[in-house]
Amino acid sequence: MSRIGKQPVDIPSGIEVKVDGSKLLFKKGNVTKELETKNNVDVKIEDNKIVFSPKGDDRQSRAFWGTYRSLANNIVIGLTQGFEKKLEINGVGYRAAVKGNVLELQLGFSHPINYEFPKDVEIKVEKNIITIKGDDKQVVGQIAAEIRSFRPPEPYKGKGVKYVDEVIIRKAGKTAKK
Repeated sequence: MSRIGKQPVDIPSGIEVKVDGSKLLFKKGNVTKELETKNNVDVKIEDNKIVFSPKGDDRQSRAFWGTYRSLANNIVIGLTQGFEKKLEINGVGYRAAVKGNVLELQLGFSHPINYEFPKDVEIKVEKNIITIKGDDKQVVGQIAAEIRSFRPPEPYKGKGVKYVDEVIIRKAGKTAKK
């Protein structure tokens, strides 16, 4: 029994949900999102809630039961509130600037790094904090991980790009000879 799959997903006002065979269609204004369930789960809309149940009793159906419920919930949250990740740049001369849909990073290399991001994602830079906002949790997290991968924080001085709430375990440097 999936504890997550058992819980229904509330449909807030302003969001239209349609079940089309094995597809779930979410619509808010002119934004449309689609979730393909691949015939592993049954999807019903009851009392303004999306209810998921496994089609069979096989292992795969039970595994996808909670997964599709979570994916549907993330789409609803993305359309209502949106998702946000914050990155912090630490290091002398490390900078970031947004030019159109390109994030220009200067991270101590001999050249700037130009990262082109999709139009449905919004990136803001204030001092040394990069804020990534969007309505798709997977895309926002992927962009944050890719930006962090350009210069991950190093354990000696803590220089690099890290998540704001990330804790870097510091190492002691070399001790001088006596």
